[in-house]
Amino acid sequence: MSDIEMRALPAGAVELHDARSRRRWTVQLEPFEIGVFAVTEEQISELLGITAEHPDRPAVDLSWQRAIRVCNAASEWEGLDPVYRFDGAEVQWDTTADGYRLPTEAEWEYACRAGSRAPHYGPLAEVAWTAEDGVRHAQRVGERMPNLNGLFDTLGNVWEWCWDLLDPARYGDYRVFRGGGFADDAWSVRAAVRRGGDPRTAQDDLGFRLARGGFDRADAAQGWSLAADEERALLAGPLPSGWTPRR
Repeated sequence: MSDIEMRALPAGAVELHDARSRRRWTVQLEPFEIGVFAVTEEQISELLGITAEHPDRPAVDLSWQRAIRVCNAASEWEGLDPVYRFDGAEVQWDTTADGYRLPTEAEWEYACRAGSRAPHYGPLAEVAWTAEDGVRHAQRVGERMPNLNGLFDTLGNVWEWCWDLLDPARYGDYRVFRGGGFADDAWSVRAAVRRGGDPRTAQDDLGFRLARGGFDRADAAQGWSLAADEERALLAGPLPSGWTPRR
């Protein structure tokens, strides 16, 4: 398979926020690795045996569930322990495994910001493909300037799936994606913007970036925990205006 170029990032901290609950918190991260580029069509082609029409573009039209399976396929290709286990539609993360996986939200934002506290890690026209460029599809990876971690296209070009649930009280099993895409204006292409979608759906401006790193604690790692997901799915008190609870 084409080389998956990874960047090792040191331990550090990142501040996250939840707009609905108006909560801010700091996540302490252990060292981990993350892809220098989004996964490309060429890499998907080699893993899954399908044709790549545009080998150097980010792979898009991949659901979260498909991205999870690609992570395991990449692990098996390189002889690494697969990270994800399946029980029907339910996916479990073996946090001790050393294979490829999706980054957590905290890992993604830490990697994207590369020490910056600004919405963009550089002038947007130099680091990201956005609606201002007038393009109609994802662009070849690595054409814009990288951030200080040496990562390309963490802002713009395509959104990127993360492991985390978006807001389980309101959206059930919707998963987070980050970074903005080629059709989005500057307001959406910011390091802190959170969006999400059904894990079974795919979009032409949504791909993913690989991460690696195993951890000692079960059911919790890098700002995510199963217990926190279960707690966030509970809704006490009156419903916020304009929405109904998950079904």
